[in-house]
Amino acid sequence: MRQYACRTLFLAVLLSVSVSLVFGQKKKKGKNQGYVFTIQKELPATSVKDQHRSGTCWSFATTSFLEAELLRLGKGEYDLSEMYFVRKAYEKKAEKFVRMHGQLTFGSGGLAMDVLHTLRNDGAMPESAYSGLTMGDSLAVHGEMDAVLKGYVDQLIRNPNRKLSPVWEQGLNGILDAYLGEVPASFEYNARTYDAAGFADELGLDPDDYVAIGSFTHHPFYSSFALEIPDNWLWSSIYNVPLEEMMAVLDAALEGGYTVCWDADVGEKGYDWKNGLALLPATEIEALSGLERARWDELSEREQKALFYDFSVRKKEREIDQESRQMAFDNYQTTDDHLMHITGWATDQDGKKFYRVKNSWGSANHIYKGYHYVSGTYIKGKTIFFLVHKDAVPETIAHKLRF
Repeated sequence: MRQYACRTLFLAVLLSVSVSLVFGQKKKKGKNQGYVFTIQKELPATSVKDQHRSGTCWSFATTSFLEAELLRLGKGEYDLSEMYFVRKAYEKKAEKFVRMHGQLTFGSGGLAMDVLHTLRNDGAMPESAYSGLTMGDSLAVHGEMDAVLKGYVDQLIRNPNRKLSPVWEQGLNGILDAYLGEVPASFEYNARTYDAAGFADELGLDPDDYVAIGSFTHHPFYSSFALEIPDNWLWSSIYNVPLEEMMAVLDAALEGGYTVCWDADVGEKGYDWKNGLALLPATEIEALSGLERARWDELSEREQKALFYDFSVRKKEREIDQESRQMAFDNYQTTDDHLMHITGWATDQDGKKFYRVKNSWGSANHIYKGYHYVSGTYIKGKTIFFLVHKDAVPETIAHKLRF
């Protein structure tokens, strides 16, 4: 009981010190008083969307990125159909899953390159032509559809007829039609009639203009390789550069007016969507020493974590280098979780740089209306890859990659 009282007192003292370090102001409910951001660069982007109860962040993020590209190119504002890309990816994924006798990931996940693949081969549609909503919902709810599709392809590879029928794809399309709607052969948009290929031609985006860039040591730098993550069912390749050059690509892109599609791990406790922040706090309290450190060590793991991830005071972050980044990827501490859209950057009160990131989790009742701020340290440690226009890559790096 006494030991618990000491812990409680020490925790209270640390928390009170943390709060007093912020501004000496009374903390306002629902606001992150530890960090106040000033936007330094904000590139044009379309409105925040909501993927809701679907595992389709990859389509929402990449569609947002393409919409921003259309704005950058002076083509106006478009609302492209995320679910058209989802539908076509499921068709291609099922075909490959069957050809691989089930030795392939089959689910709702995907990568940015899946959208480019569909744009190249199957075109695109506006949201008004293909919403993917068939049951009266205003937002996507895909749990049942995903389960039904997985059950269907699992039964196909069991091959109960001892010979795969020629009509299995019709059955697959029947499921997709029921849940997402039939794909129209043509549609009206701005008083003109298009099909998906013609609409993509009208957009004028060339999928070959976009490159994926990451930083890993298990492949040579300045080479490309098929990224070994489960959702890379398409076996898409990324370009590999040293960590500092990966960050240089990001900064050069934003300064040059190009937004960036970002694939990252968001499973860290320092990823705080509610408060609109993502950080990698240092793993120890270096400011404590002697008796204070001894008392810190007596705190429970839960109490220590409460202090580490209390962002009512600005935090020191851990050091990230090439080795630590690779180790986290190798030991599954960094995984392919989520895709988002980087549209600019800001600074906090100390002048520290944070990247402004658009999410696809809606904007209602959110502190930054669907955006959040991600530290450079978090980007360095938890990025899987960026997708960016190849003209945004600094010339010296592009030359090494032989664009």
